[in-house]
Amino acid sequence: MPFAEVSTDIITQFTAIVGNENVIVDAEKRFAYSHDETEDYSFLPDVVLKPTTPEEISAIMRLCNQHHIAVTPRGGGTGLSGGALPIEKGVVISMERFNKIISIDELNLQATVEPGVITEVFQNAVKEKGLFYPPDPASRGSCFIGGNVSENSGGPKAVKYGVTRDYVLNLEVVLPTGDIIWTGANVLKNSTGYNLTQLMCGSEGTLGIITKIVFKLRGLPQKSVLLLMPFVTNEEACKAIAEIFRAGITPSGMEFFEREAAMKTIDYCEKIYAAKVTTQFPENMDAYLLCELDGNDDEVLMRDAERVMAVVENFQAGEILFADSELQKEELWKIRKNISPGVQAYSLNKAEDVVVPRANLPKLIVGIKQIGHRYGFNSVCYGHLGDGNLHINVLKEQMSDEDWNTKVNDGIAEIFSLAVSLGGTLSGEHGIGIAKKPFMNIAMREANLHVMRGIKKAFDPNGILNPGKIF
Repeated sequence: MPFAEVSTDIITQFTAIVGNENVIVDAEKRFAYSHDETEDYSFLPDVVLKPTTPEEISAIMRLCNQHHIAVTPRGGGTGLSGGALPIEKGVVISMERFNKIISIDELNLQATVEPGVITEVFQNAVKEKGLFYPPDPASRGSCFIGGNVSENSGGPKAVKYGVTRDYVLNLEVVLPTGDIIWTGANVLKNSTGYNLTQLMCGSEGTLGIITKIVFKLRGLPQKSVLLLMPFVTNEEACKAIAEIFRAGITPSGMEFFEREAAMKTIDYCEKIYAAKVTTQFPENMDAYLLCELDGNDDEVLMRDAERVMAVVENFQAGEILFADSELQKEELWKIRKNISPGVQAYSLNKAEDVVVPRANLPKLIVGIKQIGHRYGFNSVCYGHLGDGNLHINVLKEQMSDEDWNTKVNDGIAEIFSLAVSLGGTLSGEHGIGIAKKPFMNIAMREANLHVMRGIKKAFDPNGILNPGKIF
């Protein structure tokens, strides 16, 4: 059944719900909501609405459900899989006005937050109280916390502390029918029926619109050390990761990037921040690991750092840099977290993120380079290899449009097949959205997809919410 157009009469009713200033019909202003950070995709919505209460969203959803109008919820627009793009036009509901930290409960180590709060703002707010919210996506300075929940974002600290869903206790959600529910309770243990809270995490805005989030928090680690470890080859770096964990060490971050990623990002950072990068990256090293250890005891941290260095000595590695100042730590993390925009500034690219068991990372990265050679594309690899999550940016560079739209997709399908054959899957944190939708049958049997479609139907009988995503 085709979706209905947004008529003048419907827009009048939207205006009555959210106010004239929160209804965007101007084409130039709507364009800002037509794209995210996924390649060069753009889909212009018919109208953009900026509600501020769950009740307003409920009224919008009831109206759209009644008239079969497509609705796409949108956060900060930093997605890399097209999960918040209005491919069926219709209505975009922007969550930008849901930007309040409602409460921080220091006794119970919980916080209640609206989904439009920027992740870094939330992290800093709890840090001021000596508390810690670990999920740390690279776009934390601009992404919305609700988008993190919808995509189940991770980041560098996931290797030790887990991903977003590990910190979500309860959610207030507006269903596609307009009903408002809480998915659970603000407790650490809950065996009361199906776990709707965890189902919503990573559902990419296809089951409901999140309007409040209750997070659990941790105590803030007071100290950290940071090591930059260069390796002769990507494969050697990947082999070393598994051995570090086998030695009984659990870093709070274990990040990998190729030399090409570092060089492109250094150029980008020096332009953006107008400051010279002082860290030296030896030319004869092709890969780097950034290893962070955190805690509250200097002696324990130094002992663990020595154990890491002892493990690395068994591989083809160069001289290890021990970041001995906060400024140097900040510079190294700045380089790592700017790799994605740095590579995007260099070339149009397809940003993929696969995940495999750690021990299979060497086979994965060798296979990716072999696939790229066969199909004629260059790739820049980096990621959270402490938990097996590798980001692959396939670069267009000088490729023809025809090869970019045909050969590259075939090559990406082979990369996904390789990841699955190594015990992994299509995405660790970017989600499926529209970019990976054509490849879902590589990772999922039809029986799995049938169950997922059934869940979608139960939440969204008319299929109006974020249509065309995942499957």
